[in-house]
Order: sequence, then structure tokens, then C-alpha cells
Amino acid sequence: MDAQRRRSSASGAPPLHTAEISRLAISNRIFAAVYASALLTLLYHRTVTLASLLFQYNSTTTKISSLFISTALLIADVVLAFMWATTQSFRMRPLYRKEFLKNLRSKEKKSEDFPAIDVFICTADPYKEPPMNVVNTALSVMAFDYPAEKVSVYVSDDGGSALTLFAFMEAAKFAVHWLPFCRKNDVVERSPEVYFSANHSCCSETQRIKTLYESMKVRVENVVERGKVGDEYITGQEEGQAFSKWTDGFNRQDHPTVIQVILDKSKDKGITGHVMPNLIYVSREKSRTSAHHFKAGALNVLIRVSATMTNAPIILTLDCDMYSNDPQTPLRVLCYFSDPEVESQVGYIQFPQRFHGINKNDIYGCELKRLFKINAIGMDGLSGPNYVGSGCFFRRRAFFGGPSKLVPPEMAELGPDNVVDKPIQSREVLDLAHHVAGCNYENRTQWGYKVGVRYGSLVEDFFTGYRLQCEGWKGLFCNPDRAAFYGDAPISLVDVLNQNKRWAIGLLEVVFSKYCPLTFGCRFIGLLMGLAYSHYAFWPIWSIPVAIYAFLPQLALLNGVAIFPKVSEPWFILYLFLFLGAYGQDLLDFIVDGGTFQKWWNDQRMWLIRSLSCFLFGSIEYFLKSLGISTLGFNVTNKVLEDEQSKRYEQGVFEFGVHSPMFVTLTMAAITNLVALIWGLSLVLLCGKSAFEELLMQIIIASFAVVNCKPVYGAMFFRSNKRGGIPTKTTLLSMSLASSLFVITFVSLKNSNMGS
Repeated sequence: MDAQRRRSSASGAPPLHTAEISRLAISNRIFAAVYASALLTLLYHRTVTLASLLFQYNSTTTKISSLFISTALLIADVVLAFMWATTQSFRMRPLYRKEFLKNLRSKEKKSEDFPAIDVFICTADPYKEPPMNVVNTALSVMAFDYPAEKVSVYVSDDGGSALTLFAFMEAAKFAVHWLPFCRKNDVVERSPEVYFSANHSCCSETQRIKTLYESMKVRVENVVERGKVGDEYITGQEEGQAFSKWTDGFNRQDHPTVIQVILDKSKDKGITGHVMPNLIYVSREKSRTSAHHFKAGALNVLIRVSATMTNAPIILTLDCDMYSNDPQTPLRVLCYFSDPEVESQVGYIQFPQRFHGINKNDIYGCELKRLFKINAIGMDGLSGPNYVGSGCFFRRRAFFGGPSKLVPPEMAELGPDNVVDKPIQSREVLDLAHHVAGCNYENRTQWGYKVGVRYGSLVEDFFTGYRLQCEGWKGLFCNPDRAAFYGDAPISLVDVLNQNKRWAIGLLEVVFSKYCPLTFGCRFIGLLMGLAYSHYAFWPIWSIPVAIYAFLPQLALLNGVAIFPKVSEPWFILYLFLFLGAYGQDLLDFIVDGGTFQKWWNDQRMWLIRSLSCFLFGSIEYFLKSLGISTLGFNVTNKVLEDEQSKRYEQGVFEFGVHSPMFVTLTMAAITNLVALIWGLSLVLLCGKSAFEELLMQIIIASFAVVNCKPVYGAMFFRSNKRGGIPTKTTLLSMSLASSLFVITFVSLKNSNMGS
């Protein structure tokens, strides 16, 4: 148990939170020791084999192909061993926390005793991120079970779209009805879209609110479809002045700052007379000649703008589609921030990302259960989870240096302890807010480097959380039974892979910087935390062993060459133990966390697919960019759902449908393994026991790959492009490349027959 529980028990005061180490921690450590011994034995065997080949290199019986195969397998096994070692950091001290909201309520806090919260919601494209989704996210957090005057919602529109501003002006008109309705009826689902989709009893009041919501939704979607805000939708002079900023020269890459206070707690009230939260629209200044640092830059603008207007000590960051599913979430956060010992060291509290709309067996592994939950629980027992970009409550102070050393901003008004004593719509406040949102404001300042969200990686969330922990801050993982937030997951394979390719590039940017977790991290946050962050940072190198094992044993099998131990040899048992041990422990983690075998199977299959596609191509793109050969643009993940695509997804059908280079290597592997399996089984039937003993390991690997490639075969041979199948040109190109690879291998392996 943690110190808070012991202290509460000793003083007689009821605890606000407790923590308990997982019962699996001891068994995990024992298994890690056994498995590590087996891994070292394998690597020793590989090294001795390679050394003997090098020693015999001048012998006429030793071929270059033998050296190549042994070297490739050694590299693959070293990478797999390294990634396994980093994974063990999550299993050494998993920690489960629990909060007691009843004990917090027993303190009977007054409204003024609650710390203020600034909520940051980022969006960038009204066509890929529909404004109604963003509106529902904002409305759900505006309706928190928290004093409304203590909540301020800032919406960053990096697309600079009048459509988004219009959507929020409409949302504000609806909010004056929605928030009192939620408060009166104790509504739990405070996203209107979710609430009205749940078939709640339609009393007259509920029907009235639903009609208001549907009316707002129709107006917003009509405006988005038309692509502009018509005069008939502008109802007042104030709205007209706001939209007048969108002139002919205004575009998403080049425009002035737009800050619009849509709701002001000092003026606006709900229909029952209760105070409304602040709602502020922010579109920072953009210029083609200035770096804008994508989402990290947008968040830093929000930190500065909010500092000039409200400067709340707590900041919540949310993705635009990540709506609140539990109105009491801020109270859970107070269970920790109300503890002086916790507050002094904890920089942020991360909630797991969860997703609605995922099909029964999660065919794309979009839950990312390890990233968002299993590994986070493991890191929580060390120094805290990594920041995953959404559903995270920060202390504002954490963005300004470590716990023991404040890094002051260039203006006192932006400091975490500054008290804002002027109305948010005063000319002085608005002028300062526009100034700090300028595209050149950060020049010659420490923003993005020592202050605020950190620049230097496309995965700004991972990099920022990592840097904060290196500065001395700790994180906490809050994982209540009821999901705190729900978001949208991509429902097509190409969207999943494009998102993961962007992550791969950003992670490699961290690896090849001076902040590499393997060196810098281990020095500043300890070995286990350094390995934990290394596990994520080195994700893209999964492509190396997976690519080797997806092609090399199969090509050797096609040529009748055995490259693994015989069934009768002890080394065969070692290989089998390493394979089953790793997969067995992974399955156990998944099942303990409430997963199913089918979801686990799909999840591990997606790791193989990612390794052969987005991780591989992300690595290539990163190195080309480093050489100045390629430039990189930030692509927003598409959150618009098409009916036919959604239907196939619900049926568990893999959605390819478009030509992508990432599908080529995947299809090549599927074809190669299928042909190798058929050929290997034929050799066993023709040659009998000797072939079976020599080639069984390669046949097992090819069989495993073929089973995992089942969706690929279906998309190649049984579905058209329009029905989500792999485009014909992708299939033909893959077949040609696979054939070429076989010919090259056949020539190089001719007359070679290397044993293990």
C-alpha cells in the first residue's frame, strides 16, 4: 500500500486513494530470469555458429549465403531480445490504484475551494474531424460535476475554419439548455449524441432537448456541407463581426489570430440562472514562413492564451473526438491533487484512452490495450505512465521546469502562479492573448524546449511526458471501472497504418536525438523507466526481425535448405520454449486485463502487419527525411465514417480498398509464406522423415504467417477493390517482387546446404 493509505489509517481520516502492487509481480520476475537465461543461451548459440563460419570463410565449402543467413538471424534475435528486455520493465511492479469519491465529498468543499480547470481541445480540419464531434466533446466536459465557474474550455482550431467557429456558436446556444438538463436529471452520458442514441425514455422535457439538439446538428451539418457560413445563419451583430475576419486572403496556412469568447461566466447563464463555463475559440496566427510545430505548437498557444485569460492551475488536454463518459472525472483527480505529498511531485494524471464503435473482435487492434492500459499500470509502479495525448490532467506548473526548479516564462503574465484579475473580454486581456498567439511570438524564447509542450518529435505527447519525468515530475495512472473518456478509432486499415507510420517517424526522432531513452532516460529516470520509454521509442525496429522471419526461413524452405535445428536436437526445444513463453505471457497479460483470446490474436496479428508496413515505411521515410530527400507533412487521421465501410468493419472484414506502398510488402509476405508452406509440405511428403526433422521449424513459421495472413488472402483473391479488397495492381506488383526475390535467393543458395 502507498503512503497515503498508511497515513490516513494512522490519523483516522478516511483515505482519498489507495494503491496496491499486482500479485503477478513476483511470478513475473521469476519468469523473466528463466526466460533471460534461455535468450542468452540462444544468442550464444547464434554467435558461436557465426564465428565458426567466419573462421572457415576461406574454405571452399562455406558460401557467402551461409554467412548472410546466420548474420541476419543473429540480428533478428538480438532485436527481439532487446525488445523483450524493455517489455519486462512493465512487469516488475504493476500498480493498481483506487479513489474514494465519497471521502472527498465528506469534506463538504465550497465552490471557491475547488481549483479551476482549463480544458484544451484541439482540432485541425472540419472535413476530417466533423465539427459536431468536437462540439459533443466540448459539451460533455462543460457539463462536468464541477462548479461551472471553475471550468474554462478552450478550442484550438488549427484549420482556421469559420465552420468550426459557427458550430461552437450554435453549441453555446444549446448549452444553456443542455447543462441545466444534465444537472437536473443527473445525466451520466453528457455527450448529447451519445445520450440521445441510447434510447432514453422520452418524456416531454427530454424530447424538447433532443429537438433542440437535432435542430442545431442540422444547421451545423448544412453549413459544413455548403462550405461556408451564409448570412441567413448569422443572427446578430456580434456574430457578424466574428465572421468578418474570414476575408478573401484568409486560408488555413496563412491567417491572423482569431480569439472569440463564445461564453463568459461573468455574463452568460443557463435557462435556470446557473453560471455557464467559459468557452473560448482560438485559431492561432499562421504564416507560410513560420514554423508552427503541429499539435505541440497549438497546445503551447493554448497554454499562453489561457494564462492571460484564466490561468487555471489544472489543465486537461483532450482529442477533439474524446468525449467525457464520466462527469465525476475531475473529482477523481482531486483525490490525488488534494493530497499535499502527491501534489508536490506529480505533474500529471493520465486516464486510459478507450474507444467506442470498435467491432466485436477488434480486428485492427485499435484498443491498443498494452499502450493505454497494461503498460501504463506497469509504469505507474515506477515513476508513472507516459502521456498519451488525451485524457490527461496536468498541473500547469509542470510545464515550467522541474518540481524543484521553476523555469520562468519571458512574461510574468504567463507564469503558473500569476493571478488574472481582469475580465476575459477586457481589451487589455484580449490584446495580450492575441499577442501571445502570434506565429513569431516563440522566436528567441524557451517555448517548446524548456517550457510548455516539447518540440522535436511528431509524437509530442510521448516526448513531453518523457521530458517532464526526466525533469523530476512523476505521473499517476487513474483507471476507474467506468471509462472516463471515449473516443473514435479508425475503421480502415490504411487509416490505422498511416497513423502508426506518423508515430514511427516521431519515435525515431526521439531515438536519434540527445534525449534517447536508452542513454539520457536511463541516466535521469533510472534503468527500468529508461527501458520502458525505450520500448516505445524503438517500436519501429520491430520491422527488422519480423521482416527477416517473414521472408528468410521461407525462401530457404523454397530452396530445400534447413536453417534451424532438427526436431531431435535440444536446440529445437529452446526455440519452442522462447516462442511459446513470449506469446503465452503476452496472452496472460491480455486475459488478466479482461481481454478475450480472439481480441488478443487480432492484436498480435496487427503487430506483425504494422511491422511489415507502417513501421518499415516510417523508418524509411525518417531516414530519407534525415538525408534531406523527403519532406514530411502532418496528416490528420480521418474520423468521417462511410456507411459501406462501417458495415464491412462491423462484419469483421479487413478494409484495404486503396493502393498503398505499405500493402506491397504485406502482400509479398503473404504470397511468399503461402507458397513456402505448400512447397515445404510437399517436400515432407516426398522425402519423408529426414525432411520433416530438418524443415519442421520453417514449416511452423510459414504456417503461423499463413494463418495470420488470412485477411490478406481474402482481400487479394475474393473481394474487389470497391468491396475493400486489395487493388489488382498492388497484388500483381507483390507477386512480381516475390518472384524476383525467389529467383535471387535460388541463385545465391544454389549448391548451398547449411545446417544449423
